[in-house]
Amino acid sequence: MQPPLTLKISEIFFSAEGEGGRQGQPTIFVRLSGCNLRCDFCDTSYAWDEGRELRLETILSIIVGFKNKYNANWVSITGGEPLLQDIKPLVEKLRRAGFKIQIETNGTKPITFEVNWLTVSPKPPDFYTTTSCRQQATEVKLVVTKKLRLADVEKVRKDFPARVLLWLQPQSNEAWGYRRAWHLFQQAARTGLKNIRLGCQLHKIYDLR
Repeated sequence: MQPPLTLKISEIFFSAEGEGGRQGQPTIFVRLSGCNLRCDFCDTSYAWDEGRELRLETILSIIVGFKNKYNANWVSITGGEPLLQDIKPLVEKLRRAGFKIQIETNGTKPITFEVNWLTVSPKPPDFYTTTSCRQQATEVKLVVTKKLRLADVEKVRKDFPARVLLWLQPQSNEAWGYRRAWHLFQQAARTGLKNIRLGCQLHKIYDLR
């Protein structure tokens, strides 16, 4: 007999989507443990190692509980890096239960199944992403650090289909982050880059998880 399928989970909670094109929508977040990049600007570094193994049935039960309480039908699977674990069985269970699925990934691992919304957030220094992530991406999110340059924005913009929005997402809500994002946005506009958007972290403005 095969052991029951499990995933290492950092946390599951209800909030509003804080970033990107789904900003402000009621969302149930499933944060998986583990990351293959561990960027120094990460704001969820606690998920790199912390977590506990949960059966898929347990995960689904917790999610359904939040759905019943908040009438939310979007589930965002994030991390860490969620594609380090085999999340396809969980995605299939959630879709059969009527949920819409968003995945936020750094794009370094291939995605072998379809979801409703794929957010790809390429990371320095090389901003590498797999072909499958580039092809399926709904949106791209570039974290605006103090080191991000226009050349990086240009590279990532070229890597993804023209139809895909590219968000400039300030690293934090400190003033320098907004100034840096606005500066890059102006540079991108002057050079003719298409589908570039300014972002913010709504959950931090509202002091949410």
